[in-house]
Amino acid sequence: MRIRSAVLSAITAAAALGFGLAAKADTVPAHCDLYAPREDYPSLSSACTFSQRQGYITIELQSNGVSYELSPVANASSGNFKDQHGQAVYRQSGLGSAGTIFEFVDGSHLWVYWDESTFSTTPATQGIGTDPVTQGIGGSSARVGTLVAHTRGSQINLRSQPTVRSRPLGYGLAGDRVRIYLCQPDTDTPGSDLNWCNVQFVETGANGWIRSDFIIFPSDGV
Repeated sequence: MRIRSAVLSAITAAAALGFGLAAKADTVPAHCDLYAPREDYPSLSSACTFSQRQGYITIELQSNGVSYELSPVANASSGNFKDQHGQAVYRQSGLGSAGTIFEFVDGSHLWVYWDESTFSTTPATQGIGTDPVTQGIGGSSARVGTLVAHTRGSQINLRSQPTVRSRPLGYGLAGDRVRIYLCQPDTDTPGSDLNWCNVQFVETGANGWIRSDFIIFPSDGV
C-alpha cells in the first residue's frame, strides 16, 4: 500500500545522538522536508534515511537520491557540523521530540521527523487518527474525494495537525481516495484561501490532515 509511515523507529545510542531516543540501530527510516531559503512550505518532501556513526551523520533523500554527509566539528560557533562541501551546518531543536532540523549556510533547512511513541514501522492501516474529530464517524456520512499532486509522482503528506509545521504521519499519491470529515481555514499563511481537511484513506483507514489544494472534492464533478 502507498500510505507509508514516516517514522524514525530505531536509532543509535541516545547519548551519541543527543536526541533522547532509544538505542536500536544506526541507520533508520525517517521523513524529510526540505525548505528553500525564506520559504514557509517545503520545496521537497520525501522519505529518507538517517544514519549516525561515531558522530558522523548521513541523510539520504529517497525521492531524488541526494545525500547530506555531515561531519561533527568541535567549535559550535562555526556550526555543529560541516557538510561534504566543507560548509557549516547548524542543528536546531525546533521539532522537539518529533525530530530535528539542520540549517545550511544558504538559509535552507532540512527537517527530519521521527516519533517512536506515535508511529508504526508498518503501513499505516490503523492506530493513526485518534483525533476526536474522526472518532465515531462512519464512512457512509463522509464525502469521498480524490488526491491530486502538483507535480507528477510527488508525495502528498498526511499530517497530524492542520499545519505544515506538524509531523507527517505518512503520505498518499495522486488518485488515492479519501473520506472528508471536516475542513477548516489554513492559518499557515495570512490571507490564505486554502483549507485543511481531516480525512481518512478509503483503502487503509489512515487518518490525518491534508491541505485542500491536494484534494479534488466531489462537488468538482469528479
